[in-house]
Order: sequence, then C-alpha cells, then structure tokens
Amino acid sequence: MVPIEDSAALAANLRTLCDRHGSVAAVCRKINVNRQQFNKYLSGTHVPSAANLRIIANYFGLSVPILFSEPDEFRNLVDGNFFHAMATARQLPEFSRFVSNIIVENETQDSEILGVYDRYQYSSIYRGFILRSALCIYRNKEFLQHYYIERFPSFDNPKKTEYIFKYYGFCFPVSDRLFTADFEGIQSNELTFGVYAQVKRNAKRFMFGITSGIAANVFRAPYSTKVALHYRGPGLIKREHLAELTVMDRNDPAIPREALQYLGDGSDMIQM
Repeated sequence: MVPIEDSAALAANLRTLCDRHGSVAAVCRKINVNRQQFNKYLSGTHVPSAANLRIIANYFGLSVPILFSEPDEFRNLVDGNFFHAMATARQLPEFSRFVSNIIVENETQDSEILGVYDRYQYSSIYRGFILRSALCIYRNKEFLQHYYIERFPSFDNPKKTEYIFKYYGFCFPVSDRLFTADFEGIQSNELTFGVYAQVKRNAKRFMFGITSGIAANVFRAPYSTKVALHYRGPGLIKREHLAELTVMDRNDPAIPREALQYLGDGSDMIQM
C-alpha cells in the first residue's frame, strides 16, 4: 500500500500537471482514463494501478518515481519547463541523429549517479571565488536528464540575489564517464558541455570533470573550467539546497577539501 503522504504528493503533482496541460477532461481523453476515477487520483483518495501510473507518467513524459516527488520540488522542476524543453529536444531530428551514435540504454546502475549534488567551480563573474550551485540527475524513461541552478549575490548587497541561471539537459554514461549537454533556460543564451568521472574517497561520493560554455552574446565570454560534484542525496533539488547557493571564498571551510584540491587556485580557468 502507498503511504498516505505519498498519495497526497501524487494528487498534488497531478493537479499541477493538469493545470499546465489544459483541462482535466482533456487529459482523461488523451490517456483514456475515466474522469470519475481520475478525480479520485486528484483528491488523493485512490492511487492509480501500476499500469495506469505508467500510462500517466508516459503521457507527461516523466518517470513514475518523479510523480511521487515532494510537491514543492515538483513544481520547481515543472515551472522551470525542464520536462517541456526535454520533450521538445527529443523530437528534434538533430537530437535523434546524435543519440543514435551513443549508448542510451547503458549498464550504469541508477543508484550510482542519480540524485542531488553540490556543484563547485570557479566563478566567471566573481573572479577568484568559487561558485556553489545545485545539480540533480534523474531518469526520465530511457534517458538520464539533469538540471542545475546557479545563484549569484549582488556586489552591493551580498544578501540579495542578483543573478539566477538554470540549466537543463541530458546525461550520457559512456565508458565509465558521464557526458552532459545542457541549455540555459532563463536567458536562453548559453549551451554548455561537460565530462565527468566518478571518484569514491572515504565514503564520500564525488565526480570530477570539466565543463565548457558558449553564450550567444558578448557579455558572457566562452569559458572552460574544472567542476567538482559532491553527492548530497537522492531525489530532486529541495529548498534547503537552494538556500545554500552562492559564491564562496576559496578558504571557506564549507568547501570539501577534495573539491578544493581538484579545483586548485583557478589559474587554469580558460576564458575567451
């Protein structure tokens, strides 16, 4: 039996999805589920069967576990248009040609890489400071996808957030490496690529790699830099993760020693 709190989360998330996809009646017609029965799902009094959960998840382009996410996390993901953007990307012929040349169905265990990470890199805006952002890797049907969020404080008032950037894209595990390609979703002007390798030290889970970004305007120069990912836990990005997003002095003790050792002093960060 599904716990009450999980059925309540599912009901709230289904209401969120229906609000963004038109009427409940239209959704019921599309997935061929009785409206009266679907109303019970929306009220939380009934949980769909395993077969109906798969039908609902497939219609919205999600995995079943994501449907049971905490509602605040779920709205954050949906409002960022991550699902819509990824569904659109999958339909592009260019993307189909791209994935035909790589491994989509892979032997990597989800438990090895799925979840939320603290993401550390030297900031291209605050020179000499380390940017801590939050990254989440999750499975959406046959694809691994990810999103990450950056927050930059104001120069004049460090307690105030000046810039927010959200990136979302796909992950491709190949030959013990994780390749990423993503798009910036707020200003819609940057495309970034990354490659990472897993490292396990003293029960801590890290991935170390490099990322390169190219923006579509002259105000954000192309760059390439080292990135350290420190695993925080399963699920999606939560409010407590967002509250920790900022830029940090490299001597800040909150930065994991392993991440700082990998990043070095930032002198090898490449900017055009």
